Amino acid sequence: MNWIVALPMYNVTTLLDQQWRALLRDVIMQLRAMGIKDAITVHDAPGPDIAALWQRPDLLLSQTCGYPLMFQLKEKVQVVAAPVFDVEGCDGPSYRSAIVVSDNAYASGATELAACRGLRAAYNTMDSHSGMNAFRDRVAPLAKDGRFFASVVETGSHIASLQAVAQGHVDIAAIDCVTLAYARDAFPFVRQRTHCIDLTVPAPSLPFIASPYVDGTLLAQLRVALATAITLDDGRARALRLTGIAPMNRAAYHAIVSAESRAIAAGYPSLS
Repeated sequence: MNWIVALPMYNVTTLLDQQWRALLRDVIMQLRAMGIKDAITVHDAPGPDIAALWQRPDLLLSQTCGYPLMFQLKEKVQVVAAPVFDVEGCDGPSYRSAIVVSDNAYASGATELAACRGLRAAYNTMDSHSGMNAFRDRVAPLAKDGRFFASVVETGSHIASLQAVAQGHVDIAAIDCVTLAYARDAFPFVRQRTHCIDLTVPAPSLPFIASPYVDGTLLAQLRVALATAITLDDGRARALRLTGIAPMNRAAYHAIVSAESRAIAAGYPSLS
């Protein structure tokens, strides 16, 4: 079998993309040391159709969001493990979204979520747990007649949402806490012009996944190879804020389905 590997979810900067690709090369090296002779290629950035990448039968290792894992992908992938990050908002193999507001909103009193009624909100994509689903779940108890915000726009990415908040085009957004940590490291405007006022409910971190065609023996070897590769370069691990992996199964991600169910039960089926 010829396999591909790709980790596109946290490529916030070119440097981070290079670090993730280097990690994948070390994973391949570890698999080679275990006697795996199959061809394995580090795949280029998937472009806009990342869902097609996740569903490739030759996918040995990638990463997805928990929301598509539980809805769009269902039985089309298997969970390899969950990453453990050293980031504010993460606790072991779980993570949260940081709810951030603009300078102007913060100065006008939006220092807690309840004070954000009537503001302009942004989210990255409809199939994002961190940017949409967790945000909706957190806002739902505060909504009245299914509404809380004056307007809601889709930006396409967490970085675009941060830019929209910082530039004052919108007032508030929910950002994956790992992405936010990377963005604060890389972009001064994030540190200078956005404020975190709340965190969403924890959920399992973005799962590493594999094609269902990866058999149990190779899957076990892959887990060992990934865990070992993370330890091989301390500087890379610090840059990625990645401390290891933890065992995880699909059932743990039902917390993401529960977040959607809570919002719907509260009469808040869409972020609005």
